[in-house]
Amino acid sequence: MLRLVTAGESHGAAVTVILDGLPAGIPVNRERLDGELARRQMGYGRGGRMRIERDVAEVLSGVRFGATLGSPVAILIRNRDHANWGEAMSAWGPPPPTLKPVTCPRPGHADLAGAAKFGHTDLRDVLERASARETAGRVAAGALVKMLLRELGIWVGSEVLSIGGVEAGPGELTGPDNAAGLAAYDDWQARVDGSPVRCACPEASDRMVSRIDEAARDGYSLGGVFVVRTNRLPPGLGSYTQWDRRLDAALAAALMSIPGVKAVEVGDGFRVAELRGDQAHDEIFMSGGGRLARETNRAGGLEGGVTNGEPLVLRCAMKPIATQSRPLATVDLAAGCPAAAHRERADTVAVPSAAVVGEAMAAVALGGAVLAKLGGDSLGEIRANLASYLRTPVASLLAPPEGADRQ
Repeated sequence: MLRLVTAGESHGAAVTVILDGLPAGIPVNRERLDGELARRQMGYGRGGRMRIERDVAEVLSGVRFGATLGSPVAILIRNRDHANWGEAMSAWGPPPPTLKPVTCPRPGHADLAGAAKFGHTDLRDVLERASARETAGRVAAGALVKMLLRELGIWVGSEVLSIGGVEAGPGELTGPDNAAGLAAYDDWQARVDGSPVRCACPEASDRMVSRIDEAARDGYSLGGVFVVRTNRLPPGLGSYTQWDRRLDAALAAALMSIPGVKAVEVGDGFRVAELRGDQAHDEIFMSGGGRLARETNRAGGLEGGVTNGEPLVLRCAMKPIATQSRPLATVDLAAGCPAAAHRERADTVAVPSAAVVGEAMAAVALGGAVLAKLGGDSLGEIRANLASYLRTPVASLLAPPEGADRQ
């Protein structure tokens, strides 16, 4: 069982993450770990905070000589901007007399609801933790789980499909098919990451950049849609036997927990609701190689809450960031009168960054499903269990082809 807990405020000293349940023996690549944190900070339209922070993962426990120990992994990611907020975010003493509390909640943010829940009168006590800065810890944890999945031949990646209404073609996904190796997926992801908005279509990428420039000039934020994809997943992860064991439910919960994400669909999601039954499902054929095959993947790799051997496809819709350069109308909770919403330093758009967080959260959910299915306290044991399972009669017909990537 994987358990993920984060701590830390946006302008506090650091973000801390504890990941419990990783098996022993997973090789931890330090450059890849920090590289995932750097990917989270990418994206055209990010704000000034990204020019301050250069996230680095300080591993405090659970890793020795470049491999996991099987004990909890603790990681610290320091906030450089804390140096500018030492008094305002001090853990001790009374508030400085010059400190002005935040009392004008932003529509669309946790400010007002959080104040009601915890009884805070200074909204900074809410917004500091509700900030997306916390997701740096999730990405660090997800990077470790992705290392486990890679050792089992499983790849997780993402791309941006739309920003501010500018779409990348008809929504068709690009990239290698499910039989490709990890190197082919890595090459494709590097090309996506080479786009300033992490969009695989160069023409759409240019139009998205122009749309972001327009929004920045006019003082408003933008949302969009990104997709998280997983290839070479073994069939049989998750379960239909209980509602809380369905993998689509776990994945939806993981992705919906990302700040700003308001909708998640598996496969063709809402679109299949408009089709006839004989058009909505993925027919099953016998391929020339004696394996079961599909010509479509409208189910997005999940049937009955269980992986079916097809690529996992998860689309996520992210709303525009709540902070606007031209603040929306609100009420000052202290004065009880109309006011302009509080303004924090913020991005114009964070969809490219959210997609990387989506990879991390999907990886955590999938890692939990892998461990639940295969068991084992060490990487070697899990590999042996996977190889044995993939030789069973039906799983052997659904699994991606054997190759150098699958041990």
